[in-house]
Amino acid sequence: MSDAEKDRSWATTLRNGGCGNLDAAWAGREVRLVGWVHRRRDLGGVVFVHLRDRTGLVQLAFGPDWTPTGALESGTSLNPEDVIAVSGEVVRRPDDAVNPNMATGEIEVRVTTIERLAVSEPLPILVAVPPEEELPSEELRLRHRVLDLRRPEMLRHFEVRHLATNAARKALSEEGFLEVETPFLTRRTPEGARDFLVPSRVQRGKFYALPQSPQLYKQLLMVAGFDRYFQVARCLRDEDLRADRQPEFTQVDAEMSFVAEDDVFGVVERMLHRMFSDALGLEISVPFPRMTYAEAMESYGTDKPDLRIPSRLQDFTETLTGIGFGIFDSAAAAGGRVRGVVVKGGAEASRARLEAADGTARANGARGALWLKRTPDGWSGAPAKVLDEAAIGALAEAHGVEQGDLVLLVAGLDTETSAPLDALRREFADELPAGRSGIDRWVWITDFPLFEPDPDSGEPTPSHHPFTMAVDATPDDILADPLGIKSRAYDLVLNGTELLSGSIRCHDAALQRAILQVLGLDAAQIEARFGFLLEAFRYGVPPHGGFALGLDRLVAMMVDVSSIREVIAFPKTTAARGLMEDAPSPLEAEELEELGLRLTDG
Repeated sequence: MSDAEKDRSWATTLRNGGCGNLDAAWAGREVRLVGWVHRRRDLGGVVFVHLRDRTGLVQLAFGPDWTPTGALESGTSLNPEDVIAVSGEVVRRPDDAVNPNMATGEIEVRVTTIERLAVSEPLPILVAVPPEEELPSEELRLRHRVLDLRRPEMLRHFEVRHLATNAARKALSEEGFLEVETPFLTRRTPEGARDFLVPSRVQRGKFYALPQSPQLYKQLLMVAGFDRYFQVARCLRDEDLRADRQPEFTQVDAEMSFVAEDDVFGVVERMLHRMFSDALGLEISVPFPRMTYAEAMESYGTDKPDLRIPSRLQDFTETLTGIGFGIFDSAAAAGGRVRGVVVKGGAEASRARLEAADGTARANGARGALWLKRTPDGWSGAPAKVLDEAAIGALAEAHGVEQGDLVLLVAGLDTETSAPLDALRREFADELPAGRSGIDRWVWITDFPLFEPDPDSGEPTPSHHPFTMAVDATPDDILADPLGIKSRAYDLVLNGTELLSGSIRCHDAALQRAILQVLGLDAAQIEARFGFLLEAFRYGVPPHGGFALGLDRLVAMMVDVSSIREVIAFPKTTAARGLMEDAPSPLEAEELEELGLRLTDG
């Protein structure tokens, strides 16, 4: 957008420009501005005010030589966050008064008229937070979210979000996708989380479910011949919340017919390239590398590996068993392994730090963690007492343990060692200067299992969701050995965070029934819950696949914040409460009666 176009875009009856759009080219021009009082400084005769609107900040100057007496008096009595309209002349600041920290720091506006459009009461939280001060507590910020959103850094988050979302729409539209809205009131489907339920007033005793995702509808659009669909979709899940979870969230959702994985990956990579370019002016390198699920679990202990950390998990079983260390020998005899990670430069870790590492391992499902250090004085740690020459040689040559290194070790089944070692790998990378590179690392994770065992019951549960295509399997294969079947699912991971999930979908009705049977549904339940999907499959269903990109997570990473609440306008707390509007709220007895509901104690 040219400067002239930018000026016109903010022109209204009350203003002819945006505060942040003024520069030295405006010098000598009369300007009309509106906005909020960000800061005020009274220098005893001259008053300086930083005026803020969505475009940024500009300095207003009230002085007796150019500001009429009434307007000057108004300037001295302004409150933070008063809304004002001013007019005046744009002038260059003297060289020694230029503010390099403001985009408009070369100029100021000498005010000739002012009108106070709204008066602000004393603020419960500051909008103009000095750089040296900490922000208020998150609870206060969420309770007074309107004020919190006025902060320029918060506005920047939503500008990036807008540009990224708009870029995704453009990229997909140019690739032939149609934007289609799918229903918000639907029926319950098993997608891994609890549904939010909405009682029907008309159909008493029946409930809608709010969509966890548009999954089934977008598949039905492929059956309907739409070929390429997308939607910036609102999704709702009644699940426990964390920094990267909210009960309602947004995803860029897409589906394509007659495609294989390479086709989907190409669309995603081109879309993300456009999003980063348009929103941040960054050129990300595509295509992204790929890694199988099996390799990710073996080398990193997680299907969300942070590839900025150079260390990988290693198998120390052959090196550290059979040398007389009972814990390791027992683990191997029980079918487990001794796995570990070499922390370069980690030998300086204190005894207290290593005890904390043991606690991390236990918190992530291990029976504990052991360690070895290689220092100028030799080897230390519990296993060091039984190390023989062969083991010492293998530690150095096969495992790359050098002087000054620390080896963290966990013994047991892979299900007991992967998560603890992943957690330890990340922890120590955060603490060491060279533990993590500053370059973003993207990776596709492919070839997931179709099912994985539930951690509590051991029963098969979908690795992604139950509408994923199996690899080279018949219905009988799925029923006979569900945990042994691979799927055509994939995830996209950035710096250890899963941003996108998708798959080539199951488009075979018999396979789909078998998958649902594994989940414990009988024929009648399958028909009741998914009859509409299987009915559509009877009339010619194309092979299809797609993806869902977590927009909130992506934007949070783009603006470098740790919580997605920072990029959602009105988020919920970790207790799923809206503090500003006090939601959820109780219903009156007559409202419950109208919906056919009755509350019970407890």
